[in-house]
Amino acid sequence: MDLLLSGRAAARRVTREVRIGSVVIGSAGPIVVQSMTNTDTADDFATSMQVAQLARAGSELVRITVNNDEAAKAVPKIRDKLLSMNLDVPLVGDFHYNGHKLLADNPACAEALAKFRINPGTWGGGQTRYPVRLDRRDGLPFRQAGPHWCQLGQS
Repeated sequence: MDLLLSGRAAARRVTREVRIGSVVIGSAGPIVVQSMTNTDTADDFATSMQVAQLARAGSELVRITVNNDEAAKAVPKIRDKLLSMNLDVPLVGDFHYNGHKLLADNPACAEALAKFRINPGTWGGGQTRYPVRLDRRDGLPFRQAGPHWCQLGQS
């Protein structure tokens, strides 16, 4: 499959397929549209409404910031509101410095998310602040954004 980049066709790389909820990304699959909310995730109503708008406009994955305990507690409520609207758009949790603690303290948040995304600015000195086992639980996709994948190691 070729992509059109800057008016030129470019071959797509063969990559690993990853399932995020009902969406498959990577390899020869279709390009997937991902959006991110700009609401305070702790406001579960506003965030649910914005996710619904994004999904109805064609976003196939929606990223939400999970930056504090209130936001983590709101994630299952957001998921439930979306399901009550018959919207099954996968939610991607965007974490920064305290994701390991938020996920450990709020297991319902972890269960409501289809994917974890760890911001690369939250990795320091070659030491990960997140337990690598997060990406091993029930096959949940885990992506450390940016070029520092090697810091995750194997477990």
